[in-house]
Amino acid sequence: MRAVVARVTEASVTVDDEVVGAITEAGLLVLLGVHVDDTPDKAETMARKLHELRILQDEQSCAITGAPLLVVSQFTLYGDTRKGRRPSWTAAARPEQAEPLVDAVVQRLRDRGARVETGRFGAMMSVHSVNDGPFTVLVEV
Repeated sequence: MRAVVARVTEASVTVDDEVVGAITEAGLLVLLGVHVDDTPDKAETMARKLHELRILQDEQSCAITGAPLLVVSQFTLYGDTRKGRRPSWTAAARPEQAEPLVDAVVQRLRDRGARVETGRFGAMMSVHSVNDGPFTVLVEV
């Protein structure tokens, strides 16, 4: 499982001109990709890492501050561009495997008390964010 995590002052996801998820205060935008070998155990580990990641102001985490997270599924994080000019998607989990694992990460975050907004799995989404810093990290489990 792989996530690109950006510290943001606000972020939103729009599908068909409808805002489906938004955070309007400082928090984290999480672009989340699922690998073909990922399991529910990895979803639990990813949720813990995201919740406790100390990249907010003054090295704080969402667990400490209660800052919200906007989680957006992003299969393209497993695009392999080492050969040719067209990415290969063989490492990305198929939708029927990926969607339950993305949902599991979101649920585990909520179980930990996190405020979580989401995109819409499989939809063509427009993601708007105002990066803070900018501060962006890659998290892998």
